[in-house]
Parts: sequence; structure tokens; C-alpha cells
Amino acid sequence: MPKNGFTEKYSRQIKLPEVGSAGQEKLGNAKILIVGMGGLGCPAAQYLAAAGVGTLGLMDHDHVNLSNLHRQILYRESDVGKLKGEVAKTALRKLNPDVNLISIPERLDNNNALALFEKFDLIIDGSDNFQTKYLINDAAVLTDKPWIYASIYKYQGQLSVFNYESGPTYRCLFPTTTNQNVSCEEVGVIGVLPGVLGTLQATEAIKMILNAGSVISGKLKIIDLLTNQDQLIKLQKNAEQVEKVKSRGLKPEIIECELASADKLYLDVREPYEEPRPQNSNIISIPLNQLKARHHEIPKDRQVHVFCQHGIRSKNAIEYLSDNFGFTNLVNVEDGIQSILKEETHA
Repeated sequence: MPKNGFTEKYSRQIKLPEVGSAGQEKLGNAKILIVGMGGLGCPAAQYLAAAGVGTLGLMDHDHVNLSNLHRQILYRESDVGKLKGEVAKTALRKLNPDVNLISIPERLDNNNALALFEKFDLIIDGSDNFQTKYLINDAAVLTDKPWIYASIYKYQGQLSVFNYESGPTYRCLFPTTTNQNVSCEEVGVIGVLPGVLGTLQATEAIKMILNAGSVISGKLKIIDLLTNQDQLIKLQKNAEQVEKVKSRGLKPEIIECELASADKLYLDVREPYEEPRPQNSNIISIPLNQLKARHHEIPKDRQVHVFCQHGIRSKNAIEYLSDNFGFTNLVNVEDGIQSILKEETHA
């Protein structure tokens, strides 16, 4: 039963012929999972909660960082260090106490994806790495759930809906993963870009729930905020790719590669989920945020080459270790991991 003030709260959208009271009830019964409560997930969650979507799953294992705040607008400086899902749940409850908000402080993986997706009607992709997007796609195919994809890079964004009413999937567009991950942390992003894309994701979700308008399935929308240019590219379904997923089930999207040199000692300061992950034994893996606690694992009596995806975090790591722990033997791999892989692994 609608709570007091129901009609007034949603009156402006109930007036729309595509919504009405019946449509508002559909929104109230809908269950949406948002994978990643970052720059995309924040605005998507805000607009969906405000619209009266009945249940929102807020999935994120990460904590709020000061560098998040220019684009992840649910969070405040006082939230730094707290779990994103919990902070988002508190903020969204203030926005709309009628919404059932579920914080899921886990990373999406092969063990939890299928059972989790079964509980929701559709999935919104708020992830920032290719491996998670492939996992979302494959789990969505196996559970027959549509999902709303978005990707951001500097000033550019992409948007599409995959696995909707037997439409194309992510693997129809990108059959295999790239050996390069690009993150906001490495290359930067203008703060409003994920706001635009996250809002568009919320729009697609509402249209899908209401069965209204034209859902962007079978199309890829490309937006460039710097040039004000938009493109809409048609996509074709690749039935072979879909059947591959159905026949093999979930499996990790792993990129096999090796470093060119087996003699040098390397320090990898990327996160554990970042690809590619060379299998060499001459690598010490310590994420940037763990250097304070684990700096003693890095030798000082020989040269250590420090790398990340593109050379930015590794430079910061060297400065931190030098200033705080007296390291003088660290060398930055300025062009990132791609510059030190064996040639045959380059795509």
C-alpha cells in the first residue's frame, strides 16, 4: 500500500502518460542492482531512489577516498575512509525513506554474481574495469537479466543496454578483453562526465521498468563533453558469442602475459584486480594504499623498478616511499606495464 504523501511525492512523474499511477507502482515493485557506487553509481542511485524504485542494491567493497569527491557526489569529506555502500545507503535513505536500500560490501566475482543477479530485475554497471564488465555481461546472460553499460574516459562516455529482450550483449561488441585497463585514477576525468552517464543509465532503467520509449539496446551512444559531439552506432547480435557464454558458464577473464625481463626486480603498485597480471616471479605486488604497512617487504639493497598501468601511481609511490622510508633505489616505469611486457603480448 502506498504510504502517506505517495501521490504528492511522485506527482510530477505520475502526470506523465507513460507513468501514471500504474507506472509508479511498477517502479515501486522494481529491484535494481548497481555494481559500483562510484561516479556512475552515485547519480544513478540518486535519481532511481528519488523516482521511487522499490529496491536498490548498492554493491561496492571500496571506501570513500578524498579524490572521489569531485565526481562521486553522494559523499562528503567527513565520509572519507567509510564504506561507500553504507554511506550511500544513509544518504539515499534521507532522500527517500520508502526505498528498500541494500548495501553489499563485496566485490562482484564468479562466486557471488549468479546468485546475486537472480535477486534483481536488472543490473546497472558502475564498474571501472574491463574484467568486471565482462563478468557482469556473462552473469547477465546466464541469469537472463538486462544490464545498462556505461564507460567514461577523460571527457568521453559510452552508453548501451545489453542482453535486453534477446538483444546484443557486451561480447557482441567486444568479444575479448583488452590487455589495458584505463582508470580515472590514471588518466583523469572531468567530474560531470560520470554524472551525465549515470543519469542516462537511470533513465534507461526507468524506461525499461515502464516499458516506455526506445531503450538503447542494439546501439552504442558515444558522448564527448569537450566537443559537444554525440554518435549513435548500431550494434549487431553475435549469436556465437552468446552461446559461448551459455555453454562455458562463468570463468575469470584472465590475460596471460610475461615481463620482458626476468632479471630486474619489479614492484607492482596496482590493485589486485587490475589486468594484465604477469606471472613472473620477479614481481613484488603491493597496492599503493598498502605501502605504509608493507614497505618492509621492498628491498633497499638492489634496484627496484616500480610500475602501474600508466606510470602515474608508480611515480607517486616512489615519492611516498622515498620521503617517508628513505628509499633511494626505486626507478619509475614511466610508460606503465605495457612498456615492460614481452612483445607478443601486445595487442
